[in-house]
Amino acid sequence: MQYRPFGKLGFDVSTFGMGCMRLPTTTDAEGNTVIDEKEAIAMIRHAADSGVNYFDTAYVYHNQTSEIVVGKAMQDGYREKVRIADKLPLWLCDTYADMERKLDEMLERLQTDHIDFLLLHSLDRKRFDYGKELGALKFLDKALEQGKILHPAFSMHDNIESFKYILDSYPFEMCQIQLNFLDDKLQAGVEGLKYAADKGVPVVIMEPLKGGKLANNIPKDVQALWDGASPKRTPVEWAFRWLYNFPEVTTILSGVSSMEQLQDNLRIFSAPDAKPGVMTADEQALIAKAKEIYMARTKVGCTGCAYCMPCPQGIHIPDTFTMYNDLVDPETSEKAKAKYANAIKEGVDASICAQCGACEAVCPQAISIIDVLKEADAALR
Repeated sequence: MQYRPFGKLGFDVSTFGMGCMRLPTTTDAEGNTVIDEKEAIAMIRHAADSGVNYFDTAYVYHNQTSEIVVGKAMQDGYREKVRIADKLPLWLCDTYADMERKLDEMLERLQTDHIDFLLLHSLDRKRFDYGKELGALKFLDKALEQGKILHPAFSMHDNIESFKYILDSYPFEMCQIQLNFLDDKLQAGVEGLKYAADKGVPVVIMEPLKGGKLANNIPKDVQALWDGASPKRTPVEWAFRWLYNFPEVTTILSGVSSMEQLQDNLRIFSAPDAKPGVMTADEQALIAKAKEIYMARTKVGCTGCAYCMPCPQGIHIPDTFTMYNDLVDPETSEKAKAKYANAIKEGVDASICAQCGACEAVCPQAISIIDVLKEADAALR
């Protein structure tokens, strides 16, 4: 496993950090989708045994059960081997006391007396200002004094100006941004990565595969690029390679959903060349061409995070956006329309949107979901 210094904090972390937002799932006796605890715990412990020492979860992941499973996995001496990042959802806090109660609940779920990195979760300018009014920065100070957290941090989904504003507003000791070769100029982007690094703030990367878009259902013309390159690399390897090439990147989170995916990630990040500055000019040009093809095929930049779910009307919003994007490719358009026709029969198509706006309030990508659902519905019929 390759490691990098975590800024100026005096310790190293694995370049691969295991994200616990997309843990393996199963169905319980009532038919609900739940985490497959046995498999998830086995994966987390295998990652730690293989040298991964950074694990990322959040209060809201997996319907508020991710922390519980991570906590179980960290028993039997595993907690002492790793650092845990957890995230506090300000949108679920109405008072200062709510933040304190949720932090205590997070510690209880994780079965630990401290969280290494507590992030104010999914900030934009408006949410950060709301947090300040609520006393979030004083809350971080107090949690540090109490030893309940070791390092204050934040994750962000907003533009570069908001990113700089937030980063400059408090002595944060880590920030987490969305970055991949499609999003190099989106949100904080590469500019934000370098801005934070210049200030000595470690940067953790989320959505390196853009919700799996860069790993699955690869368009034929993109796959032809990868196939023509030498040496041969998988699409996942190319996406990670573009990121670990940046010396400013500290840790890259990958939300693995199976042991097979985990093993592949371990292979990639244990390679001798999984280091900064390894990409050639030809490789950079190859990535640029792949981005050009992807962008021409993308109608909506959904990553499938499902923060917008469940929809009160029963619409599966991420699936609808996937179908909408699939219309661009002749090879997938008919299948997308057939799938949408089934959604219409089941009465869960986008036309039933009540425009309540609950989804837009929590979308990290700031997608105008109501308007895009209308567009998707018209195009998919």
